[in-house]
Amino acid sequence: MYKKLFLASAGALALTGSAALAAEPLPPPPPPPFTWTGPYLGLQIGGAWGPGAFDLIGINPANRRFFFFTASNTPSGVLGGAHIGYQYQFDQIVVGVEGSVDGTSLRANSQFFAPGFIRNDILNAHATLDVEGSVRAKLGLAWDRALLYGTGGVAFGGFSSNLFVNGITAPVALVGNRFFSNDRVGWTAGGGVQYAVTDNWWVFAEYRYSSFGGFNNPLFNFFAPGGAALATAFVDNSVHRIRENQVQAGFSYRFNLLPPPPPVVAK
Repeated sequence: MYKKLFLASAGALALTGSAALAAEPLPPPPPPPFTWTGPYLGLQIGGAWGPGAFDLIGINPANRRFFFFTASNTPSGVLGGAHIGYQYQFDQIVVGVEGSVDGTSLRANSQFFAPGFIRNDILNAHATLDVEGSVRAKLGLAWDRALLYGTGGVAFGGFSSNLFVNGITAPVALVGNRFFSNDRVGWTAGGGVQYAVTDNWWVFAEYRYSSFGGFNNPLFNFFAPGGAALATAFVDNSVHRIRENQVQAGFSYRFNLLPPPPPVVAK
């Protein structure tokens, strides 16, 4: 009698425990590992500086002598803008492509005493870089949420230059002024570091060096105080050479291409 009651109680407890275990949900799966893969966009701000230079070449109409000299002109200022790109990660390697555009406040005002010109001449140069951009490849090495990368590609910029010269060659004063606007394509290369604050947001810091080559412009026409032209070949040509160092920091948002995994339902 007691033996039967004991066996019945044990069976009931076993069934109750089995039902409780069957009803208990399974623990959630671990989150997927972090990845840098996906499209992204963001904003950046920083600073940039030269060096730049004007190479001046021509014939002095006063003495018919050939001259050549280089005048330093080094713009600096603030730049900022937006970027968009795509990255793909396999193992620790991250490859990608990125395009960026920046508006800039880069300016340079310089004054040069030009002994190769007519005596007592002063050359004033004002150069600006109004907008620049780039399309670059990226190659990086990731340590979880940190990414160290190199980058390089094509750079473009819109430049303007205003040059004014005045001189005194008795008995008249000579003045000349020219304005140039040039769009240039060059190259850029550098590197940086990214750190993912969340799965979708990261911050970065980057340095790049850019070279836009040189662009040629015929330079000055000279006029006497009465408006009579005195010389049209005082400076036959100028070559404005532009190189740039830039340091920027910013943030990016990565879009998820794949949907999140479905929840696990206990059977």
